[in-house]
Amino acid sequence: MSTRKRQPCMRSEIYCHGELLHQVQMAKLYQDDKQFVDMPLSIAPEQVLQTFNELSRDHNHSIPREQLQAFVQEHFQAKGQELQPWTPADWKDSPQFLQKISDAKLRVWAGQLHQLWKKLGKKMKPEVLSHPERFSLIYSEHPFIVPGGRFVEFYYWDSYWVMEGLLLSEMAETVKGMLQNFLDLVKTYGHVPNGGRVYYLQRSQPPLLTLMMDCYLTHTNDTTFLQENIEMLALELDFWTKNRTVSVSLDGKNYLLNRYYVPYGGPRPESYSKDAELADTLPEGDREALWAELKAGAESGWDFSSRWLIGGPNPNSLSGIRTSKLVPVDLNAFLCQAEELMSKFYSRLGNDSQATKYRTLRAQRLAALNAVLWDEETGAWFDYDLENKKKNQEFYPSNLTPLWAGCFSDPGVADKALKYLEDNRILTYQYGIPTSLQKTGQQWDFPNAWAPLQDLVIRGLAKAPLPRAQEVAFQLAQNWIRTNFDVYSQKSAMYEKYDISNGGQPGGGGEYEVQEGFGWTNGVVLMLLDRYGDRLTSGAQLAFLEPHCLVAVLLPSLLFSFLPW
Repeated sequence: MSTRKRQPCMRSEIYCHGELLHQVQMAKLYQDDKQFVDMPLSIAPEQVLQTFNELSRDHNHSIPREQLQAFVQEHFQAKGQELQPWTPADWKDSPQFLQKISDAKLRVWAGQLHQLWKKLGKKMKPEVLSHPERFSLIYSEHPFIVPGGRFVEFYYWDSYWVMEGLLLSEMAETVKGMLQNFLDLVKTYGHVPNGGRVYYLQRSQPPLLTLMMDCYLTHTNDTTFLQENIEMLALELDFWTKNRTVSVSLDGKNYLLNRYYVPYGGPRPESYSKDAELADTLPEGDREALWAELKAGAESGWDFSSRWLIGGPNPNSLSGIRTSKLVPVDLNAFLCQAEELMSKFYSRLGNDSQATKYRTLRAQRLAALNAVLWDEETGAWFDYDLENKKKNQEFYPSNLTPLWAGCFSDPGVADKALKYLEDNRILTYQYGIPTSLQKTGQQWDFPNAWAPLQDLVIRGLAKAPLPRAQEVAFQLAQNWIRTNFDVYSQKSAMYEKYDISNGGQPGGGGEYEVQEGFGWTNGVVLMLLDRYGDRLTSGAQLAFLEPHCLVAVLLPSLLFSFLPW
């Protein structure tokens, strides 16, 4: 058996691990395992556990389904009881950015997305503070915006793109409250958990807290808030340094980089039965390691993808997941960017020694990114496989994250990135940039396209000095806006992901049905409408962008002249 630690968590024997959780989830009382672990308790957890243990002993630790159902109905409340709808006080009818949008249909649509912030606003009821032991929800003082659908609590990396959208909607107070919630979590737990539930405490998500602060400061210039919280930002980065650092030896040198890594076994509570059944396909001694890798995959935000399966003995099955064995491009680009921002923040606050510390850390990471992850021949960065000691050369939009994060030293990188996109025929996809070119049935693979990944590529290219890169960025933005707009026109809903294989539809695959809402999708659309609102159109879909067109045409003004507008 594995000797992996199992981290204790509050209310742990009900919501995180133990016999009660096991019996209820394996009985599949609910279609979605997440439903049970989101249900509040009707009475104190000690009483619930005592009653359960007696019932379980009476039935030789295998309670019949009907009696288990009755037990849950008696001792738990319906999901969502602990939250109430909340209309942000700083919501206003007509934020300024709407005026930038030339296309009348897109302007109306943007107004409808702005309205969605009210629908996605949540506030915790006072009893979550007075009786925290009865909830899997972690109490947060300030109201917040949720992704939507089954996700009724906040999520770490989702919230960055949500905040970008909120700031365009001129809702800086809402953003400040959400930021304060995250900073409070760092103060209490030493890191930002995956989401706002106790069963997420074992893992984090892509570290974008420093970037959230930067966006808030750019809009508000609230230096006092930065001064009050800079130590919490530093503490969060320390979590990644202390718990997620790995050394890579290459050509006689050692480089420190970061990975996703969760050293705790046991099935994920919100996907318990799936994780348990998957583990049943493996020898008993390998199960704890599988569960830890699944949690690391969840920490990556890419849950799940061929990205974490490649290079292992079974690259076609989730049972072969090996997230912690890879050094991811995007994670290290996010941390590189955070180190640069921390240097800037400390300079702003007059602390030169700390500013120098983070400038040095960024320089070290930049050298490591160049040595370990950058591939000159291909013109992109690639995840590094620690076991096989080689790069994973498959296409993922995350391969260009350093361009978005400004973490590169070669000024010719944008030109190489364009060629990389052409070589992989990514610009031929009319409805969005695919998450990978592997069709595995996992949700972070082909044919799904996700809003944050569009942003990574579009803004990465848009920041480049090359007019050609900027024009391709606009074209990719136009394609994504059309996909989202067309689906919204048919369904009156925004989705967490889109299937780009047949004209753009709500996405699929993975562990649950595609969800409506949807926080980060709305945020990215508003960002694109803000940046390109004078040029974007809602008309017919565009023609394919064949690679030879990009190579052959020199002037950006001619680049898209063959396209119908």
